[in-house]
Amino acid sequence: MREQLVELIRLAVTSLPKEVERALQQALEREENPLAKLQLEVMLKNVAYARERSLPLCQDTGMPIFFVRGFSNLAEVVEELRQAVREATAKVPMRPSVVDALTRENTGDNTGEGVPVIHFLPGDEKSITFLAKGAGSENVSRAKMLPAREGIAGIKRFVVETLRSAGAKPCPPVIVGVGIGGTLEHAATLAKEALLLPLGEKNPREELSRLEEELLEEINALGIGAMGMGGNTTCLGVKVLTSACHTASLPVAVSVQCWAHRYARLRRVNEEWVVEQ
Repeated sequence: MREQLVELIRLAVTSLPKEVERALQQALEREENPLAKLQLEVMLKNVAYARERSLPLCQDTGMPIFFVRGFSNLAEVVEELRQAVREATAKVPMRPSVVDALTRENTGDNTGEGVPVIHFLPGDEKSITFLAKGAGSENVSRAKMLPAREGIAGIKRFVVETLRSAGAKPCPPVIVGVGIGGTLEHAATLAKEALLLPLGEKNPREELSRLEEELLEEINALGIGAMGMGGNTTCLGVKVLTSACHTASLPVAVSVQCWAHRYARLRRVNEEWVVEQ
């Protein structure tokens, strides 16, 4: 499986998923601000250039994050993923960005204590999803324990204020994942996982679908625009995942992703491993 894992990482960091590319194209078609329009055109040219030449979409190839389902031999999977990240760093190649949290010493191969970050999720189908998360967007992501009484209104205020404070730092137009409920750390994981939901599909829960639409409208109304140049599109999509929580708390996390929303999935299909995006 090592070869397929390295290909999974290579595809993710060099090729934008079609649904994200399509969202950028749609943003360009409706954009009225000349400077924002230029930024979107450059982004789409960058996507085509990277895909054609199998080069990283961005010099910041991000933190390696995996979402794993359907495996029982967890220790073996962790070691396989670590080795795959090491090989991909050299072969793609990817910029070695992982450092010791305290000494700041660079590991040189994008692995280290607790890295790659691996989330084991419930489910029978065997799959591994790779998400590359750059520092510009990660640095403006937030989590907060809201008073339970603040409800949906408080959630919306927190999400919109997070994006208002972020400004142009996360390289908009962004994709926003929101995790609600659980505990502090669970909400943050849900927010990351939400980034992997298809942009073009409506949330099956009516109240969450409405919340996603309202948040998208309010974030775009901020007028930050592509790379902070103003215009119509600050955000390409908002996705929400929830969990039950304690009656006295309301955990909320916002995971902001840049326009270069890089991810791919490895699935077991008819006894073969298939890499798809």
